[in-house]
Amino acid sequence: MNKKELFNQLQNLATEQRNPLSMDIDNKSIVEILSIINAEDKKVALAVETQIPYIAQAVEIVAKGFINGGRLIYVGAGTSGRVGVIDASECPPTYGVSFDMVQGMIAGGDGAMFRAVEGAEDKPESGAHDIDLKKVNAKDTVCGIAASMRTPYVIGAVKRAKELGAKTLYVTTNPRKNFELPEYKELAKAIDVAICAEVGPEVIMGSTRMKSGTAQKLILNMITTTAMICLGKVYENMMIDLQMTNKKLVERAKRIVMTITGIGYDEAENYLSEAKGHVKTALVMIKANVKYDEATMRLKRANGFVRAAIEGKEYTII
Repeated sequence: MNKKELFNQLQNLATEQRNPLSMDIDNKSIVEILSIINAEDKKVALAVETQIPYIAQAVEIVAKGFINGGRLIYVGAGTSGRVGVIDASECPPTYGVSFDMVQGMIAGGDGAMFRAVEGAEDKPESGAHDIDLKKVNAKDTVCGIAASMRTPYVIGAVKRAKELGAKTLYVTTNPRKNFELPEYKELAKAIDVAICAEVGPEVIMGSTRMKSGTAQKLILNMITTTAMICLGKVYENMMIDLQMTNKKLVERAKRIVMTITGIGYDEAENYLSEAKGHVKTALVMIKANVKYDEATMRLKRANGFVRAAIEGKEYTII
């Protein structure tokens, strides 16, 4: 693509338009500026809401991939890449999963998380190369994140992932109809599910770290949170598979056990000790009034779902 073609492509993107409601933002007071930003941010959740049917499809793919031993790998550049890395890095401490299960790839490598690497996003072959380095296979799900839809690094990664048999997702804040344009038809063929939250022009033209970044964060939160619920990582509305890797999480584990069962602090501490620090096991021991070995057996039969284990039932994951 030459310079003029790129210029024409960019000027037609929804994320590159001027927002008529912030045209004179440079002439506003601080409170007025903040009010404009806030008013625009309120539109983000509504835009994401329109995509729930597609997010649901994405969750089903991701959860089934996890069950089969696959990974979820986010791919992005700039803000999009950072949002993916953040979501991936928060899954292990929150849900007790391995650091390999959800991963984030960012154009320019790990250093690009903290300092922009100019031009890193411009080569599709770099994205494909990084997918090869991850040894992506048919068990995995690769999720491209690109507000503009057109990021070459992301497109290269998603296409290569599809060639390797992986399931593919795509999160963008440009209209779904853009996939029908000639320049995106090949990309469209490589995507299993596209999530297109149209948040409209940014308050500052082209600053997709604002509404677009917020929409992406909401969507990724929804995907991983719902997938983890589908894997039995949540009981009622509490995280029950957290790893007690620091003092805060140790105390959180006690509070979870106390809240769900109604027992006191010292008793919760004792049960967690008997359960070898495993919150799920402690909960089953208390709620079903069984010993450690029985609780672990019940959890195994219930595929890790606490509610079913307490009831002594088997449970088949989706």
